[in-house]
Amino acid sequence: MFGIASNIKYMDLKIFSERLKELRAEKGLSMKTLGKAIGASSASVYDWENCNNMPSADAIYKLAKFFGVSADFLIGLED
Repeated sequence: MFGIASNIKYMDLKIFSERLKELRAEKGLSMKTLGKAIGASSASVYDWENCNNMPSADAIYKLAKFFGVSADFLIGLED
């Protein structure tokens, strides 16, 4: 039913969503507050955290800068 590429894409999004949730919780931010801080909607933040949508490269960059982590960390390429 799902090909290898689909599984890899889902796994990457799952890691991203888990890390985003953790980082947001550590700062005590609402989805709305985080969205405003990076120029995205709270609906976008919700979708990213619930594996409903892949963030753009621009959004990943803004999130990495905001949280002080690397983009590679956010998307699961480094720990």
